[in-house]
Amino acid sequence: MLAGEAVVAIWNGIEPEARDQFYDWHVNEHMPERVGIPGFRRGRRYIATDAATSPEFFTLYEADAMPVLQGADYAGRLNDPTPGTRATTAKFTDTFRALSRVLISHGPGMGGAMLTIRFECDEPHLIAVRAMVRAASQARRVTGAHLCRADQAASLVRTTETKGRADIQPPPSCFIMVEATDAEALTDILLDRALLGAGAVGPFVRGVYRLEYTRMKTAFAP
Repeated sequence: MLAGEAVVAIWNGIEPEARDQFYDWHVNEHMPERVGIPGFRRGRRYIATDAATSPEFFTLYEADAMPVLQGADYAGRLNDPTPGTRATTAKFTDTFRALSRVLISHGPGMGGAMLTIRFECDEPHLIAVRAMVRAASQARRVTGAHLCRADQAASLVRTTETKGRADIQPPPSCFIMVEATDAEALTDILLDRALLGAGAVGPFVRGVYRLEYTRMKTAFAP
């Protein structure tokens, strides 16, 4: 299960010349800073397993509850970015960022591979989608299945960190994350036709990612 009732989910690419800069900043500065915020519990970064998955990186922050993501501590970091954050995020491409409530989360723990599916869905049809995600959590070698709904207003708030950035795209209204021991276990999970049958609306943007880095709760000294 996820470590909290809310998540920040970020899909992004990076300009090729900034790749080393991105890794150094993300591992040594940015994730420690974010996980150090009160109410943030864990951060994870994933990388695409194949060329069909885009953007290349997926980052997940797990938090106590939605008020943490709308609170003063997180806003303080977003409105006072470090020089490294300013320089590195300026090199981001195709960024999707969703501040989201966790609707359901099932499974015994983290997996080494993650399937993400971004889509649209209205509230009545989420009942059927919930049931599908719950069933997916029982598939072979799957370690977790989660359904999240983005808070569109919170996700679209512009801060000092995002001001002037042209890479930021509209957030998905809903997304599914399925974790497994390996990418092959995710091949036939929650196919588009099944989601359509449940009342979800495409396009369904699917990506399979491999876990690169996990950061647990830490203190951060800027």
